[in-house]
Amino acid sequence: MIESVASSSSLVADLPEIVPLFPLENVLLLPHARLPLNVFEPRYLKLVEEALGRRDRIIGIIQPSGESGEPQPLYRVGCAGRIVSFSETDDNRYLLTLHGVCRFALVSEIDPADFYRQARVSWDSYQSDLRPLENADVDKERLFGVLHTYFASQGAAPEWESLEMAATNDLISSLAMACPLPSNEKQALLEAPSLRARADMLMTMLEMACLSSDGDEGARH
Repeated sequence: MIESVASSSSLVADLPEIVPLFPLENVLLLPHARLPLNVFEPRYLKLVEEALGRRDRIIGIIQPSGESGEPQPLYRVGCAGRIVSFSETDDNRYLLTLHGVCRFALVSEIDPADFYRQARVSWDSYQSDLRPLENADVDKERLFGVLHTYFASQGAAPEWESLEMAATNDLISSLAMACPLPSNEKQALLEAPSLRARADMLMTMLEMACLSSDGDEGARH
């Protein structure tokens, strides 16, 4: 295996005007968070190889909108991730870790010169993503109450000690990225104007998921 690690620091001036796009349904990358990826499709192998050859090592993670069309329409907001580690496997896959840098607004797609899609983007509305995260004022009692009910409804048994020890900011980002929510809800979490708003939105979504799960149980009986 070939392994490498890259720096994750960034400034507005470092961010490119044109970003290669990796559309992934129900996959969320948030600023300051990390996302592992297993890349095996030829077009995205080429995307990764070319990204590794650039100084910024930026890839844009964005969700398909679910609308019909060719190429498949995308949501208008995604998040750029910098490749901070990678390995190449013996069966020609790339195992990546992306560090979330900054959200972007998709301005226009450009005619692809390669297999993968690329777009001209704007960072203007999301420059605050580059600042260090401040501790969000989150109701942790409500959060953990929701989590206990949600994980029970999913039949999951998380490591509660690790969750309780995690920084609130990291915990909210990790939950938003990991919980199996619909793509439109994932997108709403991405576009939330603040970490506090994202936390409140996430708790409401998980509460609604618990109510939906209870309703399904009742329907089966």
